[in-house]
Amino acid sequence: MIWQRRNSFKLSVQLLVACLYCRVTEGQLNIVSIADESLQQAGAWLAAGVAAAEAATSTKIALDVLKISIEDETSAENQLCSALFNGVSGVLDVTAGGWEYAKHAAARVGAPYVHGQVGITQHVHAVDDLLHNRNATDAALIFTTEAELDQALYHLVGGSSVRVIVLVGLGSNSTAALRRMRPAPAYYVIFGSGSDAAQLFDQAITQNFVTRDSRWTVAITGTDPQNFVSKAMPSGTTVTIMSPAAENCCVAQNLPAPCACTAVNTPEQLIRNLVLMMTKTLKSGNFSTVKGECSSLPQQGPSTQKFLDAFKTEVSGWKGAIWTNETQELKVANTFQYDAVKGSVKTKIGSWATQTGIQLEPLFENTPIKRFFRVGSVESRPWFYKDSSPDGVSFEGYKGYCVELALRLANMMEFDFSFLTPNDGKFGAKMANGTWNGLVADLANGDTDLIVAPLTMTSEREEVIDFVTPYFDQSGISIGVMLWLLDRYSPYSAQNNADKYPETCRIFTLKESFWFALTSFTPQGGGEAPKALSGRTLVAAYWLFVVLMLATFTANLAAFLTVERMQSPVQSLEALARQAKIKFTTTRDTSIYEYFFNMARAEDELFRVWKELTLNSTTDQSKYRVWDYPIKEQYTHILQVIEDTGPVATAEEAFKMVLDNTDGEFAFIHDAAQIRYELYHSCYLSEVGEPFAEQPYAIAVQQGSYLQEELSRAILELQKERYFESLLAKFWNSSARGYCPNDDESEGITLQSLGGVFIATLIGLVLALLALGIEVMYNKRVGAGNRSVVQDINIKQPVNMKNFDPNNMDLPMDREKISRISVAPVY
Repeated sequence: MIWQRRNSFKLSVQLLVACLYCRVTEGQLNIVSIADESLQQAGAWLAAGVAAAEAATSTKIALDVLKISIEDETSAENQLCSALFNGVSGVLDVTAGGWEYAKHAAARVGAPYVHGQVGITQHVHAVDDLLHNRNATDAALIFTTEAELDQALYHLVGGSSVRVIVLVGLGSNSTAALRRMRPAPAYYVIFGSGSDAAQLFDQAITQNFVTRDSRWTVAITGTDPQNFVSKAMPSGTTVTIMSPAAENCCVAQNLPAPCACTAVNTPEQLIRNLVLMMTKTLKSGNFSTVKGECSSLPQQGPSTQKFLDAFKTEVSGWKGAIWTNETQELKVANTFQYDAVKGSVKTKIGSWATQTGIQLEPLFENTPIKRFFRVGSVESRPWFYKDSSPDGVSFEGYKGYCVELALRLANMMEFDFSFLTPNDGKFGAKMANGTWNGLVADLANGDTDLIVAPLTMTSEREEVIDFVTPYFDQSGISIGVMLWLLDRYSPYSAQNNADKYPETCRIFTLKESFWFALTSFTPQGGGEAPKALSGRTLVAAYWLFVVLMLATFTANLAAFLTVERMQSPVQSLEALARQAKIKFTTTRDTSIYEYFFNMARAEDELFRVWKELTLNSTTDQSKYRVWDYPIKEQYTHILQVIEDTGPVATAEEAFKMVLDNTDGEFAFIHDAAQIRYELYHSCYLSEVGEPFAEQPYAIAVQQGSYLQEELSRAILELQKERYFESLLAKFWNSSARGYCPNDDESEGITLQSLGGVFIATLIGLVLALLALGIEVMYNKRVGAGNRSVVQDINIKQPVNMKNFDPNNMDLPMDREKISRISVAPVY
């Protein structure tokens, strides 16, 4: 909560304490009243209440008002304590929140205590319920007097969860405080009587605060709502008016409705009735108290329950009064009506009552108003850039990673926003005079509410702004299987024609097929080839593939080694620092330039320390006596080259310089993500080396902003949904580069250039399959007609082929049974 007082900015509890010290002396009630000195009307209200009580009870009452200073609470407690021990009969507390010390001190001497709720506490409660109903998280409450502001604080501090800024009026100080409040309040509420509220609302219109529909509410604290007449009510803007019901005035006066309420002061009427009823109750009974010293208050005084019961009975005749025995508090029931006013049209949208709370009209649709934030960003591809094309997600003419992230956060957190770019177009760097520029300055100065940009988290920036959770951290052997299939099903393969080939003939099982495929890549070759035509066709195609692949590898390796010998391209930051041919630069006033500047400064500091060690006579110089400085001044040289080349203002300018240098003698040191994005969209750029000095990107908010925790939760939720991975795949997609004609020169032989080799292999596979089909069909049609039917014959004895005679009678007579002759040699 933020509040502002006219005289000081500290919270000072405003006490309106009216204590009745009723000591009966010769039939006279001596009343001592203590009130806060800042509320000048308290004495007059108490005097009016005493006069009314004297007239109603025919009792002489002497009034003595003690003014106490709220800055010294101890002094106020001592004054109250002294009065209590002088013989007090009761304590009437009419502070906004009640004074706990007065309640406990009165109980310890047995003095009756009553707290009367006087002021605009219920008005603030009714407005608070309306804001909650609209899902409001923050609001600016503007009061016409400091007394009303102090009364409202008691409810806001303990009973409201809405973040508020509390001001008195719309003077220069209040206006400046409103404009400094970041994020800007979603709602504005004016508290005051009809005429005072109208005057404040007209000032708000004049100062250009009333710019968005349904964000302003006017809570009228007087009894005559017709006094609110705005001279400059905007015709197109809806304003909510909360006005008291007519019966509120009657309840305050303890009169039946309707009643005359012209020029009636409601707080005065409440105090008048409270004094009267307490006086009647005190006169009706004998309520004893104890005496003593302030330094030694008794632990427990006489019970006051008898007085409280009698006071409750007295109050029961006050229609609309609500008495709570536990808290010893009395308040009157109020009713307020909510109306939506647009131009001259007034529509009732609901009401609020003390006992029932807020009640909206059944036909009224209370649409919550979203918060509005000003989001800072800087044009930089692919994060945030202007693009008028209809493709992609666009907002206010901008596209990019940060645009889509901001839209997603706005949908999750339910807020509206508008982009705001810094005048200098920079992210933010600390200047020589200690001030900041760019996005960081806009956020620190309150010109923006948050930053959604590729902003790196640094300790220097953390001194003036706060960061949330980071959102950006930076084929097979199919040929072998097919050979086995062909050899397995071909009728002319060795394994299917074992009688036609020697027993040592190679059988192409699955294991043997794999071995043949692998050994074909070696100089010794694959070994014995398949016997079938289909298998040999596939092997021929495969051998052609192997020859071409080996030749390609040999040629590519020779070319690569030749290039390595001819030149040594820059492949790292260290290599870039050691050479003098390629010039390079970076962007000024960025974390990248600041990195090199700080590293160079660190090298200078290390050199200074080393020099002091080597030249200091008090140290053992032999430990530091070396032939060369042990630390390389790499970053000092890099910074010098950058300064000589000249840092660029924007990344786009640097990329153009790189492309314009056709000799490849210019480099740009920049954010790795942006360089990779440009690489994916250009065939003429290359990325050198690995990223260094990596730092995450994060959304930034003002220091102490309540948005920090809310945004962090949203970022973590998006990480759980893998949302950032989808954004990364969308904006850093290598397919956006397309076909680059120069890729072959820089990358050697590629898969595209070897496409013919694979096509030739596939053609060989098709021919092999065709050959397999032909072999199977031919074997079925031709091979069956050449078969001869033979029978088995068993010859027990081996036959000598030299002496074999078919007319030999020793042979078996049933020759028709001979089907196969087994021949064995004779040794």
